[in-house]
Amino acid sequence: MSKHIVAILGSYRHNGATRQLVEAMLDELRQRGAQTTLIDLAHQEIAFCSNCRACTQQPGTTRGTCTQKDDMQPILDQLEAADALILASPVNYWNCTALFRRFLERLICYAWWPWGSLSPKPRQRKLHRPAILLATAAMPGFMIPLATGAPKALRLAANSLGAKVSGKLWIGLTANQPQPGLSPRILARARRLAATLA
Repeated sequence: MSKHIVAILGSYRHNGATRQLVEAMLDELRQRGAQTTLIDLAHQEIAFCSNCRACTQQPGTTRGTCTQKDDMQPILDQLEAADALILASPVNYWNCTALFRRFLERLICYAWWPWGSLSPKPRQRKLHRPAILLATAAMPGFMIPLATGAPKALRLAANSLGAKVSGKLWIGLTANQPQPGLSPRILARARRLAATLA
């Protein structure tokens, strides 16, 4: 049976650097026999978390149920059924995009946080599948983990979804022109990393 890999894309741009990298990775995986799904957060109806904490009150190891009716529940169903994940966002003003942060806040449903408790606890502690984290930025790539909150946000999303980080791709200097073009070397690097999920 072929593996199913789901990618979450938190970019505003239709053909920006982040999307080009994600699509190259998914293409590599399809060539290796995997099934792939791309969830583009820019085209999903995801409400902001209202911080009501209703989803955190329900006991058990499965995610809590959100009171809001939008696309988030079907997205989470797809993510839970995946064998591996790719979580990707550009860096905007020193962190992931607001699109990705909105998605991240809604992952609180994977926490058990009854009233009176000082902090949330993960419903499941076992990280049972791999995830690749991807961020792009105008700054040099090596600065992304040093100077931005993007890696921490991406890792929190992966861990909330029961995934252990198996690879990271920090690509910088992607905003030197209105329409970014990525070198064959960078795209090949993304493909090699994706192949580890196949």
